[in-house]
Amino acid sequence: MAFERLRLAGAAGLWAAAGAMAHAAGPDARSAVLPVLLALAGAAVALPLARRATAPPRVAPPAPAAEAETQRLHRLQAWLDHLPVAAWVADGGRLTALTSRAHRLTAPGSVRDPAALQATLLGTQRSSPLQLDTERGTERWLLGCQALALEGREQTLLVLVPLEGELEAASLAAWHQLVQVLTHEIMNSLTPIKSLSQTAQMLLDESPRAEDELRAALHGIALRAEGLTRFVTTYRQVSLWPAPTLAPVDLQALFARLQQAVAPAWTARGGAANFELACPGLRLQADEAQLEQALLALLCNAEQATTGQPEPRLWVQARTGRGGRLHLSVRDNGPGVPAGLERQIFLPFFSAREGGQGIGLTVVRQLVHGMGGRVRHVRPLEGGAAFLLSF
Repeated sequence: MAFERLRLAGAAGLWAAAGAMAHAAGPDARSAVLPVLLALAGAAVALPLARRATAPPRVAPPAPAAEAETQRLHRLQAWLDHLPVAAWVADGGRLTALTSRAHRLTAPGSVRDPAALQATLLGTQRSSPLQLDTERGTERWLLGCQALALEGREQTLLVLVPLEGELEAASLAAWHQLVQVLTHEIMNSLTPIKSLSQTAQMLLDESPRAEDELRAALHGIALRAEGLTRFVTTYRQVSLWPAPTLAPVDLQALFARLQQAVAPAWTARGGAANFELACPGLRLQADEAQLEQALLALLCNAEQATTGQPEPRLWVQARTGRGGRLHLSVRDNGPGVPAGLERQIFLPFFSAREGGQGIGLTVVRQLVHGMGGRVRHVRPLEGGAAFLLSF
């Protein structure tokens, strides 16, 4: 702005001098040359100001790319810092905390031995569950690790996910549901036993000769006691399966045995049982007897679910998924699991079928889990029910 004022003052001075000299020169043509030159010089000095005045307004340039990138990095850092997990990066035997939870975990009042935690993190090579001794007691976490290569440097991303709260809530819910089932079954037996015992006592007091009625009451007590004994025995069997012995299982041979065992019954009912392997050489590291027991339980459920179907169908498939995981699926064309009961069907003694014992899926889940797998219910688009075993 000061330079523009100086330029304007210079132009005005040149024009004033040119006017004064022109007035002094009068009509003499020779004397008018110098005033003309001064006037032209003043015009030359003022010309940039005139151009700037007539030029369109200048638009402020956008923020430099470097500034926008810096703002984006700040946002990413803020998001990362507030993640509900403890995360570090291990680089050359040194840990760098990435989240505020990681800082709090090693701060006073959290883990009792931060040095031991650091040694554990630096020494880990694969994802695994982890128990930490904290000021609040022993807590369960899941440790995940991922190897990285950044700018030619080998690094490892370490993440601790808290599990204590979720596991405790799930455990309490499971205990609550199990207690409800046990209470229901036990009361179903104890109530008639109490009633029949009172009846027998009344018969003895009122009529010593009522032997037939007394025998009927005692027989009823014996039946209910036997039913309660069967219930307890079944519960013990469900909860006391032996540890699996893992070995390679030829799935083609296993499917051939299962098809030979169940296919005739499906054909006799006017249906069909299909067994399919994506690859004939598929093998699975499992306990062959327990895996066969789990599949037989699912096949039995499918047979019962399709009772009354004019053309009952069963599909059993084995295929590999992403990451090399093996999936076994058992699907039928029955009515399917009622909506809202998908999670309850795996509870002990819960059955969506009238007269069902409710232990089949519990046994399946326990056997599959013992072999390092997972079982879940999926609702096929074609209808029916499907259970997927993943290893």
